[in-house]
Amino acid sequence: MRDNRPFSAKAKARAGFLPADAAREAEAAQVPGLQARIAAANVIADVAQGGHRLDERFSPQAVPYRLAGMEPRDIALARSIAYVGVRRLGAIRHALAALLEKGLPKQAARLEWPLVAAAAQILFLDVPDHAAVDLAVRAVRLEPKTAPFAGLVNGVLRNLIRRREEFLGADPLDLDTPAWLAQRWIKSFGEAQARAIAAMHMQEPPIDLTVKSDAEGWAQRLDGIVLPTGSVRLRARTPIAELDAYAEGEWWVQDAAAALPARLLAVEPEERVLDMCAAPGGKTAQLALARAQVTALDRSAERLKLLAANLQRVRLHADIAVGDAASYAAARPFDAILLDAPCSATGTIRRHPDVPWIKKPGDLDSLVALQSRILERAASLLRPGGRLVYCTCSLEPEEGEAQIASFLRRHPEMRRAPIDAAADRVPAEFVTPDGDLRTLPSYWPNEDARLAGLDGFFAARLVRRD
Repeated sequence: MRDNRPFSAKAKARAGFLPADAAREAEAAQVPGLQARIAAANVIADVAQGGHRLDERFSPQAVPYRLAGMEPRDIALARSIAYVGVRRLGAIRHALAALLEKGLPKQAARLEWPLVAAAAQILFLDVPDHAAVDLAVRAVRLEPKTAPFAGLVNGVLRNLIRRREEFLGADPLDLDTPAWLAQRWIKSFGEAQARAIAAMHMQEPPIDLTVKSDAEGWAQRLDGIVLPTGSVRLRARTPIAELDAYAEGEWWVQDAAAALPARLLAVEPEERVLDMCAAPGGKTAQLALARAQVTALDRSAERLKLLAANLQRVRLHADIAVGDAASYAAARPFDAILLDAPCSATGTIRRHPDVPWIKKPGDLDSLVALQSRILERAASLLRPGGRLVYCTCSLEPEEGEAQIASFLRRHPEMRRAPIDAAADRVPAEFVTPDGDLRTLPSYWPNEDARLAGLDGFFAARLVRRD
């Protein structure tokens, strides 16, 4: 059973780089910006060393919660540093290795995390150099085991400032993408496309909205553009709850690629539709907007609470079911099923930069097996003539093209319903020779990085023969 009790100060110190007593925590709180740097260093360590998801470390339910007692401005700064630190972890480690010829002192390995946090500011954020260096040194001095190396930290970071340009020109595929992923993408998409994908992952992700109606009107109202697929992309990064008409529920946040699979299902009013693995609910909302009778299934009751809250805000309805998609049973077959299967999520690295550092090559085998089991269950729940859209936010062919090819070999009663670019209102470059959907993060290049790219997605539309 998970222990949700707050960590003691000593336990926090063992878990990462954090002052170990109340006096040092109080001292850190008195120096503007110091708590944010310490929190960012801890979060980066949680991801790179502990395998935790980056977004979860910023949840108040995280244990330990690194941001306790911090002001919103400091939380925002810690988030910026941590996200850039993880996104550019490979390049930062490369730079630090060049500056630390003998490596980190064995007795102070935890120096890596305040160094990474400071390097992220010096190389990639609009933060004064002196603030990044000074606060990193202060943070190191607060921890007894690292305090003797404050001079080393100061020297390394000042050298980094002097040699900054030397470390800014490397290709992200070479440094910021683990070798196993880089090799896979080169094999699947060619080297030029793999480099374009990795370069797009270095940019902050755009904010896309699915609107109930009048995309042009909402684009004008919210200062956005209408994308070729009908989503609205915002020009500026504004807190979602502060956007115009948030409370009215006329739109919801959903990446442009993630909005396509529900459209491909083309549901009709009153059709019985199952959304498998439904949370957090963007696709469920799309299906409900089409006036289908939607059952939203997910194994996580907590995630379904979020789905229910999202549906309430956008004033749409779905029946909610807690259950395992691989064993779900229904009284009657469904007219249409949307299966957004659990996957490696390598298509969402721009949005979730921790993915390359917490996923391992061996994870694919278990995920592919799980997807296959859920696909089998989905096929058994579909009426003759019914439609099934299978999708994953993965760039890996085993979770997309190969998964569907294997499924169709096992199920002659199922056939592919090829996607038609014109009829389905999908850009032709998204449609594969087999008639499936494949988006890449490098699609839709734009001089303004905020308006470029989309998540990497695969989707196949299948029909059960009559």
